[in-house]
Amino acid sequence: MTFPAKLRSGLLAIAMASTPAWIAAAPAATDDPYLWLEDIEGARPIAQVQQWNGETDRLLRAAPSFEKDRARARAILDDESQIALPDRVMGDQVTNLWRDAKNPRGLWRSSDLASYIAGKPVWKTIIDVDALGKAEGKSWVWHGADCLAPDYRRCLVSLSPGGTDADVVREFDLTTGQFVEGGFTLPEAKSDVAWLDRDTLLVATDYGAGSLTDSGYPRVVKKWRRGTPLAAATLVREGIASDISVRPRVELDGDRRWAFIDRSLSFYSNELYLEDDNGRLIRTPVPETADMRGLIEGQMIVLLNDPLGEIPAGSLVSWPIADVAAGKAGAPQLILKPTKTTVVEEVRASDHVLWVKQLDNVSGALLAMTRDPASGRWTSRAVPLADKATVHLAGTADRQDLVFASVEGMLTPPSLMVAGAATPARTIQQLPARFDASRFSVEQRFATSKDGTRVPYFLARRKGVTGPVPAFIHAYGGFRAAQTPTYLTTEPYRAGPLGLFWVEDGNAYVLANIRGGGEYGPTWHQAALREKRQNAFDDLAAVAEDLVKTGVSTKGRIGISGRSNGGVLVGAAMTQRPDLYGAVIAGSPLEDMQRYSHMSAGASWVAEYGDPDKPEDWAFLGKWSPYQNVEPGVHYPPAFFYLSTKDDRVHPGHARKMAAKLKATGSTVYYHEYLEGGHSVGADHAEDAVRAALLHAFLTKELVEKK
Repeated sequence: MTFPAKLRSGLLAIAMASTPAWIAAAPAATDDPYLWLEDIEGARPIAQVQQWNGETDRLLRAAPSFEKDRARARAILDDESQIALPDRVMGDQVTNLWRDAKNPRGLWRSSDLASYIAGKPVWKTIIDVDALGKAEGKSWVWHGADCLAPDYRRCLVSLSPGGTDADVVREFDLTTGQFVEGGFTLPEAKSDVAWLDRDTLLVATDYGAGSLTDSGYPRVVKKWRRGTPLAAATLVREGIASDISVRPRVELDGDRRWAFIDRSLSFYSNELYLEDDNGRLIRTPVPETADMRGLIEGQMIVLLNDPLGEIPAGSLVSWPIADVAAGKAGAPQLILKPTKTTVVEEVRASDHVLWVKQLDNVSGALLAMTRDPASGRWTSRAVPLADKATVHLAGTADRQDLVFASVEGMLTPPSLMVAGAATPARTIQQLPARFDASRFSVEQRFATSKDGTRVPYFLARRKGVTGPVPAFIHAYGGFRAAQTPTYLTTEPYRAGPLGLFWVEDGNAYVLANIRGGGEYGPTWHQAALREKRQNAFDDLAAVAEDLVKTGVSTKGRIGISGRSNGGVLVGAAMTQRPDLYGAVIAGSPLEDMQRYSHMSAGASWVAEYGDPDKPEDWAFLGKWSPYQNVEPGVHYPPAFFYLSTKDDRVHPGHARKMAAKLKATGSTVYYHEYLEGGHSVGADHAEDAVRAALLHAFLTKELVEKK
């Protein structure tokens, strides 16, 4: 992801007279003296941002460890021994985007699959993103490529100017190594595009006035034929403004391409349509809250997020795709059910094997599942990878029935493994250790939340450390996104090796698995939806209090961190428990939950948080919305906000206004807004390294030096 009384009369008169887009897009928030900070590129807000940036830089860059931390973080991020994960396996070729010190925006390159599997890839550069940007005078950020199977000669390349969610789509010829002159090209927009065949695309994009949803995403899908202008594309499906989006999706099953239209009614509900042989759209039997995860051997694979009859939520089921296309799909077939502690998180399909990654008490496990065509019965085989590790499915080689998986832990450097239908997993690449793991310990613990729920968390410390020490907790708690532990050089997410720096200092680093995520499947997520959001804040407090109770840390010396949805988490936490936390890091955060649904992509998250325009929803949102709960006279923990001006997902106004309001209470605020990078914040490793060093200096100053 992720995320009214009058203005003072003079400001209201000026605003209404000029009617800038940033005001017109949202209802005026009465009595908000910082509304002007929502003008993203306005001269006055940018001047304020530059002032805050300068204040923070002058203070934290003067820290004794800053330059050493920055240089070390940059070396780690740019290390050429990083794993080259497979972006896509295309027949006997595998592609990858490689970023290092010489290529900060990346090289899109390919290797033959055989040498890649042997651990000795022979790379050939396809597109040098840095060189392309320089030649075209654009700050291009790579957004991926979709190449048309089965020959993979033509690709749709997506490039973002500065890292925004919106991008430009251009057709590329892999045989010539050039963009196709007169080929398919889409201007900058939040587009979804899929190949129907070599000369036809399904396109959801900004077709002009009225073609976008209230969330800012396309609501119209058209069929665009080669050699015709986009304006001549024919309508396939149209949604309504209150939808989240309408997008095309094309799935390959063997040699057959199946075209789907996905109409998102809310963030968690969709209508899925399948195009039949006559070009008609057939409503599939997939429940609105379920997710289609792929096709394999004529079966449509679906993950249930709610019960379906006697089949429990979290189960994998299937329908015969031919029956669906014929409009006669019956009851689904059960593939796999969850248990109390084991849930499905990721699913990939190769030609004959369904690869299922599960979480078992937040640790990764892999299953290889196959279906007997005669009986229709599914069987599974466990694929051992590593004990109590984080596992992610990186891709499949479909024809060869291979799966690639990344495996790591807080003290275990990442490795890339490959497994086959009947062959055990083996390591293709193992990164060297970046630190001496024998100096540290990691353990999984459980805290008890306010309502009695056991909440897991991972605790990393240096061995031999006794007595309470400063602690730093990172959490997310939303959108079904499980937080699984990664190597300490990448903890927490988007903060480089901050976690490593912190435990090397003798402090405690914690990754909390609070409700709202997907650690225990749909029910774990639903336990913090909408009016139940307080459970996530209570879970975070429970973890912090458990650190105090067990002697790991003390009140006031516990820092908390979250980004995007995690930003609203820590914002609510700091306003509710300023006594418990000693420092707060909020990256690309949501903060103003009264206006969020009218800011950038905020309308798409109403199913997660609630609709502030409905009094019954604002009744619970208003109790914890960070911006509205900052009170004068209260001294809040020091807060560090980092974000990007180019974030077109979570509006920069959230962080700007929260920073201003906290400053007005006399609380300490640090602020760093990047001009590029989009929602991920940081278009290249240089910016990421600076952020890691700044955050380390901030935590040290506020949690270690202030005793």
